[in-house]
Amino acid sequence: MPPRTYSTSPGTWNQAGAVFLPEGVNFCVFSRHATSVELLLFEGDDSPEPFQIIALDPAIHRTFFFWHVLVEGLPDGTYYCWRAAGPNDTQLTGCRFDPGKALLDPWATTVSSRLWDRAKACGEGDNVATAMRAQAVRDRYAWGGDQPLHIPLQDAVIYEMHLGGFTRDPSSGVHHPGTFFGLIEKIPYLRSLGITHVELMPLMAFDAQDVPPQTAALGLENYWGYSTHSFFAPHPTYSVVPSRARDECREMIKALHDAGIGVILDVVFNHSAEGGAEGPTINFKGLSNETFYHLDVLDKRRYRDYTGCGNTINCNHPIVTRYLLDCLSYWVRAMHVDGFRFDLASALARGEDGTPQYHAPILWSTELTPALAETHLIAEAWDATGLYQVGDFPGFRWAEWNGRYRDLIRAFVRGDKGLVSEVATRIAGSSDLYEHRGRLPCNSINFVTCHDGFSLHDLVSYDGKHNEANGEDNRDGHDYNLSWNCGAEGPTDDPAVNTLRRRQAMNLIAILMLSQGVPMLLSGDEVLRSKAGNNNTYCQNNRLSWLDWGLIERNHEMLDFVRAMVALRHRHANLRRTRFLTGQPAEGLSLPDIRWHGQELDNPLWDDPEAQTLAFTLAGTTPDEGPLHVMLNMSTDQVDFAVPPLPGYRWHLAFDTLRQALPRAFEAQERFDDVRYGVGPHSIVLLEGHPT
Repeated sequence: MPPRTYSTSPGTWNQAGAVFLPEGVNFCVFSRHATSVELLLFEGDDSPEPFQIIALDPAIHRTFFFWHVLVEGLPDGTYYCWRAAGPNDTQLTGCRFDPGKALLDPWATTVSSRLWDRAKACGEGDNVATAMRAQAVRDRYAWGGDQPLHIPLQDAVIYEMHLGGFTRDPSSGVHHPGTFFGLIEKIPYLRSLGITHVELMPLMAFDAQDVPPQTAALGLENYWGYSTHSFFAPHPTYSVVPSRARDECREMIKALHDAGIGVILDVVFNHSAEGGAEGPTINFKGLSNETFYHLDVLDKRRYRDYTGCGNTINCNHPIVTRYLLDCLSYWVRAMHVDGFRFDLASALARGEDGTPQYHAPILWSTELTPALAETHLIAEAWDATGLYQVGDFPGFRWAEWNGRYRDLIRAFVRGDKGLVSEVATRIAGSSDLYEHRGRLPCNSINFVTCHDGFSLHDLVSYDGKHNEANGEDNRDGHDYNLSWNCGAEGPTDDPAVNTLRRRQAMNLIAILMLSQGVPMLLSGDEVLRSKAGNNNTYCQNNRLSWLDWGLIERNHEMLDFVRAMVALRHRHANLRRTRFLTGQPAEGLSLPDIRWHGQELDNPLWDDPEAQTLAFTLAGTTPDEGPLHVMLNMSTDQVDFAVPPLPGYRWHLAFDTLRQALPRAFEAQERFDDVRYGVGPHSIVLLEGHPT
């Protein structure tokens, strides 16, 4: 029995999307230049044709530039999409209306890609039978008192992860691999790491079919998810029941909060899945192409591409700014997320003419919006065409992925010489980037690896990338990796090489956890996950990318080291300072907050072009917190470092990466009473001071 036809009334324009009212569902969408708009209703997400098409009369269904209609008595869970007709004069106006294209609601909170065929959404013509569908779903979710956690950023240890890949491998042993529920099953593991936040790679609905043709021919797909099409909707295939994606995502967030773990979403506001002129029409192109995208002012057929993905969202147009702010507020208010990391955030700083703006409305409005006042904001402070704003990103509260930290620490640990002055600055919180602008150490998100590039294991195992599996003849991915294979390229049976690699991995983790600022770990680094030298696994939804849970046992020494380093950071407030170091004693304390050394005390080798060693002593922040003394030797020889005598304290060995020892309990630490310590080649030693 076919669905019945539903009566309609004009509806209202003051809230976009599908909104449930007592008398029915109000549908509203923005399209300034459309001449006619239709609402298509579908029985299911697999229905090739609509059961009802509602033509909107501009005389009663259009207010300003919003089209709206109320469908009376429409059942909860009905699927729908839009169609819009209007000018298609792309060169002069930038409009790309195509009355044959089914259009997703940009405000949809639940979507389905079950019938989706990207190729049929390109070019002109009808694609209703193969388009994505939005779903009108009444919100009945009960949070049970849950709220965002508001963990101070200076106390954070962030764990960047791919939601699907975290549990997709059969070794995960979860009941629902690759889903929100699968992650819930692994929360005890996350708690055991001691991390405070997960930073989830894109989980807003994205187009998995968005890959180059040669990559698609290999059966590969867009795995990372940096191809968003629906900014209010969770990705449907991360749910067990796609029509419940929103609530299953909430269940995951609530469970993480119950475990004391905050949720940061990686959001892609710089471009969309619609690509350039030859890309598909999904939603924005067919409704307001000239509003939502940067277009060449001389030829509006062409998209300005500051992202390397075919288009750039025109974030500082007032309508688009409002749309994106509503999106962020929705994810905080309705989904309870704790923060956002903005992919290629410098693209958001570009005004409507494409030039960078320090007072970009979207960036300052995000920072100053009351609903986001306690939400963490993290920028990837560059774009794909050379705008690099690390240390100079607009605003004051924004934290930044510190790419300079990553590069300097990688180079230092692999043995590059003459870097100790800047390495010290990075370890101290990058005051050269942030202090002069009144910002704080927590503005620096420190990392040595992330999803984009080598994993930690591969960083110490490969000199060059090996991306042949991507189908682009190894042309994709970064060539500037600052990696070192320790003597052999890729897998080897040489025990000396493998021992050095593990020590180098520990060195990188140790420096990361001993630095001021906010540390970020890449998921799987704690167990030395390898991607076989592929530094661009965006299309590898397979075991090359998935976390192999068998590594927990095989690399348990590395896992124990990471856990202990995170625990060390949590118990030492002097590693989580809220203000920059000064070299002077804090009020009420006798020791300088930091002393810098070389092999000899108070004699750092700032200007030595051959220097590969550095040491420093951190005072406690209170009389009850003992000092720390760190010795770093990235040379190929053992180096004897002087150890400072500290009246009232005795030194204990916390760890020596050459010895791979980091006891969890203070009582297990060896007492160290000598005046010098021989630090082995490519090694780091930490001494903890305990009261005498």
